Amino acid sequence: MAQIIKPFGATKKKTIVGRGASSKGRACGRGHDGQNSRTGGGPRLGFEGGQMPLYRRVARRGFSNYPFKVENQAVSLSTIDAVFEDGAVVSDATLREAGVIKGKETTAKILATGEITKKVTVEGLKLSKAAADKIVAAGGSVK
Repeated sequence: MAQIIKPFGATKKKTIVGRGASSKGRACGRGHDGQNSRTGGGPRLGFEGGQMPLYRRVARRGFSNYPFKVENQAVSLSTIDAVFEDGAVVSDATLREAGVIKGKETTAKILATGEITKKVTVEGLKLSKAAADKIVAAGGSVK
C-alpha cells in the first residue's frame, strides 16, 4: 500500500510576530515607523479617517412614529365560527367581550383562515378580501 505524502508547502509554520529579530525581522511585519507599528497603535474604534463617523451621522433624538403605531391582531374565520352564534354581529366590542382580542391599543383583522358556516354581520373591522368573500358566500354580510 502506498504511503500518502503531503506536498511541499502544504503546511506552514505559524508566524509569531513581535518576539525579537529572529521571528520576522526588525519591524515584525508591521512596516517601519508609523501609527500602526506601535503597540496599541491605530485609530480609535469607530474612526473613519476624518469622515464624520456613523455614530455621529445617525440622529439620536427627534421624531418617532411609535405613538401612532396600530397593532392588528389576526382573527381567523374558524374562530368567529366557533365563538359567535348564527345571525350575530361581529364588531370590535363583541370580539372584546368574547375575549378574542385583548389590549387597549389592539385592533382586529379578520383573515380567511378556516371555514365559516354561520351567517354573521361584520361591522367596522378590517378584513381580507378572501375573508369577505367567504362571509358573503356563507350568507353573512360585511358593512
